[in-house]
Amino acid sequence: MVFRSKSDPFFIRFILAAIFIIAAVSFIPLLFDDAPLSAFVIVTATFLVTTALILWITFAIRYVFQERHLLVKAGPFRSRIPYQSILKVAPTRDIFTGYRLLSSRDALEIINNTTMFGTVKISPERQDVFIAELKKRCPELKIDEKILERR
Repeated sequence: MVFRSKSDPFFIRFILAAIFIIAAVSFIPLLFDDAPLSAFVIVTATFLVTTALILWITFAIRYVFQERHLLVKAGPFRSRIPYQSILKVAPTRDIFTGYRLLSSRDALEIINNTTMFGTVKISPERQDVFIAELKKRCPELKIDEKILERR
């Protein structure tokens, strides 16, 4: 079963602002100097590759339930979280800290004993269906009371 990441307007504006800042920092210095054409070509190529990578990582996020683990994919990054290592799922709106593969402030934090920080923050589109599927695969899973209240 595959779940896409939910995207909210705040997150989209945040990513677009970051790309705009990268563009400004890259191109404005070239306008004030008599930069050769090769500098424009190199900066443009670097900017396009960087922007493509940011967009790929941001908007190609998938959460895949596989036989033995939850596969979390964001662009070139992959995390396999074995079901037996998942301890708890809780809601979170903190999208700026920790290990996060999400694109919405309406997110879930999966507490586990496999990933580097012990948590992964994700934002599946249909959270109730996602949690039900996770509960099927992790019978010992603890679900935070705040999630139960939202249903």
